[in-house]
Amino acid sequence: MIQGRNVALIILFTLFLFQVKAQDPIKNSNNESSIKGYKLMWADEFNKDGAPNPKNWKFEQGFQRNNELQWYQFQNAWCERGVLVIEARKESKPNPTYSATSTNWNTKRPNIEYTSSSLNTNGLHAWRYGKFIIRGKIHIGPGLWPAIWTLGKKGEWPSNGEIDIMEYYKGDILANVATGTTTRFKAKWFSTKKPVTDFNDLNWADKFHIWRMDWDEVAISLYVDDKLLNRVELKDLVIGNGTNPFNDPHYMLLNLAIGGDNGGDPSITKFPKRFEVDYVRVYQK
Repeated sequence: MIQGRNVALIILFTLFLFQVKAQDPIKNSNNESSIKGYKLMWADEFNKDGAPNPKNWKFEQGFQRNNELQWYQFQNAWCERGVLVIEARKESKPNPTYSATSTNWNTKRPNIEYTSSSLNTNGLHAWRYGKFIIRGKIHIGPGLWPAIWTLGKKGEWPSNGEIDIMEYYKGDILANVATGTTTRFKAKWFSTKKPVTDFNDLNWADKFHIWRMDWDEVAISLYVDDKLLNRVELKDLVIGNGTNPFNDPHYMLLNLAIGGDNGGDPSITKFPKRFEVDYVRVYQK
């Protein structure tokens, strides 16, 4: 009798957990209130264990930008239990691009001290306008610089346009839009930042959060958990030559950088650290 009662309790508890999960607004919401009138056009739910789907994602390789410390490689990203894992590691190995006579930041380093991954949809998928919804979890240790962002397909940076749907470093969540100027390689930034401490949740970094971009012909609005972080009107993003990179398709990037111009000093951070992505969804009218 006691054994049967225990079985019944286990079944009831399992049903309770299933109901809680089904009602979890973060895990299961498609943000229906924010996508009315839109149709799901593309998504990656990362439900198949192993390498990310090559029909959706390409990898960057090597030292890429911003004097960052990590060497990007595909080995640091994989899917498991329905989540994309991007893992930053502290590991030392020779830099295959090293040149003893080089003055460039990326080729004058004799060694690689950190590795990570950077994925993008360039050449595979790109979108003009829509609602972009990404559910992810980030670590916020010193030196970590995770990001969810987009770049325009046409032209060179920043004249192709950049949108940072999510960026974190040095204690702040950032939401940024950058457009070109009449000076080559000089960007005009529209940036906001919100200290993680403002969320008044000591366990904030242990949880998944929803980052969302609403982008149409009028404005770009960037949210975290339905809280508006930044809104920029497209009329303010026109370059001096009259072009606007935010009327053209953009592709998406997911990466976990370390150090560099903005990331900070990672020396006291214990590695490995992960940036986890539950899903990426793009809705359009």
